[in-house]
Amino acid sequence: MILHPSVIALLIGSALTGFLLLSAATYGITVIRKWDMGSGSEEQLGLERRTYLISTMVSYAFGFQLLSLFLFVYTADELCPLFTGAMCAAGTLNVNAYGYPTLLLKITNFFLAAVWLVVNFVDNKAPDYPQIRKKYVLLLLCTPTILAEAALQFLYFLRLNPDVITSCCGSLFSAEAQDAGTAMASISGLPLRYPFFILMGLTLAAALLVFRRKGAGAGFYAVLCAAAFVVSLLAVISVFSLYYYELPTHHCPFCLLKSDYGYAGYPLYIVLFGGTAAGLGTGAIAPFAKSPSLAEIVPLVQRKLALASFIGYAIFTALILVKLMTSNLTLD
Repeated sequence: MILHPSVIALLIGSALTGFLLLSAATYGITVIRKWDMGSGSEEQLGLERRTYLISTMVSYAFGFQLLSLFLFVYTADELCPLFTGAMCAAGTLNVNAYGYPTLLLKITNFFLAAVWLVVNFVDNKAPDYPQIRKKYVLLLLCTPTILAEAALQFLYFLRLNPDVITSCCGSLFSAEAQDAGTAMASISGLPLRYPFFILMGLTLAAALLVFRRKGAGAGFYAVLCAAAFVVSLLAVISVFSLYYYELPTHHCPFCLLKSDYGYAGYPLYIVLFGGTAAGLGTGAIAPFAKSPSLAEIVPLVQRKLALASFIGYAIFTALILVKLMTSNLTLD
């Protein structure tokens, strides 16, 4: 195992997050079975007193979960000089079989954590916690995936071997790529320029409708956000990265994080992930408006989330457009 400060931070943070979530999940099972706001029993009073503390603990755990995705990619990029053949995080993640599965789980858990934080925020706004059971059901669903991520991450760092000759991003995204690179190479050939702009235009228009209509259509908007996220990532790999590198064959999404390209990937990915998380949260809390104590709260939160999502996607699209107009690369 490579004892890099970021590696240690990720391992300790994941271990603490896993412990907190396991503790909270145990409590959550009790809440799901026994919560009764109309009861004045000693057990119910005890549950009510502990609920705020548990929610706060889980919020901090999920806050770290959001940050850990970017820290993980940053760490993989920092470690690339240690491996022969690696030029960026793409090569480091390919050193063993656990790198890319860990990354995929981190992306999944990023959005699960973001949605739970939104659900928890809204539920805590009402004095009777009307969605507390659903909140803890969601927590029970999140816990196994986060524990699986922690296990894969540990195995990934444990089995990092500096003697391994890995593949650079150029070979991973080439037609001759094998294994994990095969899928990446196929992505690099997708013609996604126009589908991206069409879908992003629809998503931005839907965000404005949700904002103006106080949450109406939030469920459909969340679906659009999920689609926009996937298409945006694929479009960055297949088309837009070329304009940053000004090379017609360089499709790596990780080299954008390097100083050679002005760390352009960080603002791109932060606003994309942030906009998508806000959009998913908008749809996740839509059913809560049926609760009398949340009927006025949910639309207000949805408007703020829709606006945040719109801003994130608008900035992402603007950054792409500026690069297309200023790049020295010209493609047919």
